[in-house]
Amino acid sequence: MIQPALSTRVDSAFAEAVRAGLSKEPQKELPSMYLYDEVGSALFEVITALPEYGVTRAEERVLTEHAADIVAVMPGNVKVAELGSGSGRKTRRILEALCKKQPTAYYPIEISRTALQLCRRELGDIERISIVGYERDYLAGLSEVSAKRKEGERLLVLFLGSTIGNFSRLAATKFLQSIRSMLAPGDALLLGTDLLKPLPTLIAAYDDPIGVTAAFNLNLLARINRELGGDFPLDAFEHVARFNSEARSIEMHLRAKRALTAHVPSADLRVEFREGETIWTESSHKYAADEVAPMAADAGFECSHQWRDEEWQFAESLLVAR
Repeated sequence: MIQPALSTRVDSAFAEAVRAGLSKEPQKELPSMYLYDEVGSALFEVITALPEYGVTRAEERVLTEHAADIVAVMPGNVKVAELGSGSGRKTRRILEALCKKQPTAYYPIEISRTALQLCRRELGDIERISIVGYERDYLAGLSEVSAKRKEGERLLVLFLGSTIGNFSRLAATKFLQSIRSMLAPGDALLLGTDLLKPLPTLIAAYDDPIGVTAAFNLNLLARINRELGGDFPLDAFEHVARFNSEARSIEMHLRAKRALTAHVPSADLRVEFREGETIWTESSHKYAADEVAPMAADAGFECSHQWRDEEWQFAESLLVAR
């Protein structure tokens, strides 16, 4: 069963994040986690099917080819927790391989209730699987899953889709350390990382010509209007994707096309924009394949295996808790 969070708590957290992020100077920002409401989650599913966005297909190729190898590394009674499951489509191969060996409990952890519902529909037909969803942020959900497991059970944590790229490199290491603190030696983390590739390819993946990614990004302002009573004029903002060469990351921004003032009553906020000023909504850091092992070591893991897709340049790494 899906365990919902209280909507009042979610609204309060969203309002506080909007107030804090849009009050920042010189760079306004909004947390990327709030891109994924019902509309945003649906738009992201469309993005994954676009020819310009190769991440999802690359990961599916790796998992299809190596699911049995990944599962073979994990001995004993394995339970699976996934941070940011989305629809669960990319996870099917892992779960099918595990369920051939043993009945498997799967715990998708998502802040989007819609994504959890999609996940149950997508994966509920797998034989010998039980699905218990957590409508939580990543670490809160993982803490609950870890606390409830029984003696002798191994935990396999999935953090797929290159979501680690949403963190700066220092923050990524700290996040992995937080995950490690909830695991026992021998537990594992399967980590997806998008790798560096030519700049035109990267830009096109985050600024597709038919505008789906732009709609995904602009929906964040529409969500503020819907849920917090904001009055952002959506036609006064445009989606921008650019590469930060120093950080080696793609950044998504919403740029004001004219000077304007917006109000968000539920966040007790009045915010002014200059023409050309942006809201930074997401970063996606890109890695070299050999960067994963030292980052994992700094967080208390050993990178025991790594599988790569050469067509798109994507890596899936199995990190074992020491």
